[in-house]
Amino acid sequence: MPQTHLIKLSVGTEKVEDLEAWQASGAQRTQDGFPVHVTRMWPRREADLLAGEGSIYWVIKGQIQARQRILRLDEADRGDGVRRCAIVLEPKIHRVAPTQKRPFQGWRYLAPEDAPRDLARTRASDDALPPELNAALSELGLI
Repeated sequence: MPQTHLIKLSVGTEKVEDLEAWQASGAQRTQDGFPVHVTRMWPRREADLLAGEGSIYWVIKGQIQARQRILRLDEADRGDGVRRCAIVLEPKIHRVAPTQKRPFQGWRYLAPEDAPRDLARTRASDDALPPELNAALSELGLI
């Protein structure tokens, strides 16, 4: 079974630390304490997402900067009769090599071969490059 990932804009987030703080605040958690992202659409490729190490890759300020492993998909009920998908996430946020990404709505599938690599643990706290410099380095194939 092929594996796949999701890619999603982290709206209102300026840096990875903002995403970490928002999730640590407990604003969106499952009953068993895991961070969750609720979306209106249910992924049709659910089996591919849950096969192995499917992750959600977060786009922050025009760059893919982090990922979280997807643990499961739960049905979310907000009392309006609309079936929503609660993407239940591993609490650990992994920083990835910053990769330019144009804005889009909702979420998209991301093939494993197109996913940016995780940063080494020793580089996880590095400051993000300015978007212009990151774009130039990316175009040259240096990152």
